[in-house]
Amino acid sequence: MSDNPTSLVTRSGLKLLVRPADTHDEATLKHLFHHVSHEDLRFRFLSGLNEIGPEQLRALTPIDDGNAVSYLAFDAESSAAIASAMLVSDAAGERGEIAISVDADYRHRGVGWTLLSFMADEAEARGLSTIESIESRANTAAIGLERDMGFSVEEYPGDSTLVLVRKKLRPV
Repeated sequence: MSDNPTSLVTRSGLKLLVRPADTHDEATLKHLFHHVSHEDLRFRFLSGLNEIGPEQLRALTPIDDGNAVSYLAFDAESSAAIASAMLVSDAAGERGEIAISVDADYRHRGVGWTLLSFMADEAEARGLSTIESIESRANTAAIGLERDMGFSVEEYPGDSTLVLVRKKLRPV
């Protein structure tokens, strides 16, 4: 995808502009994550974070080297950054892990669904055969959304508090 934003529309009619995040977006991401609920921060980073620090911010703005890409979604009307989505692929270029965070004020408006679909398309365009996400078993909203989009849910090896959600994009 080029640096020109991609226009998307959620099921609720919310218009989004999505573009790759870059190293100049740390302040935008910091502001966005101040508007992500504490529970969603815990689910996103699988830890007890109350606030993300400089290390997490840097990790959310990778240079797209073919293995990791991060996107920001903006409300097209207000220009506010309302979501972050990241795709990190394995070294073999077969599997990709997706993580999405949405501003608490924009939840239940189809932003997560729309970004997950966008990221699945991005993964497929990069030649990945499978996308997955590690979820807290308590994150029933995300797990339900992923099930609705055709993901399977499996036990996560070695940690009964987590599940692995996975979707095949194409045969291996």
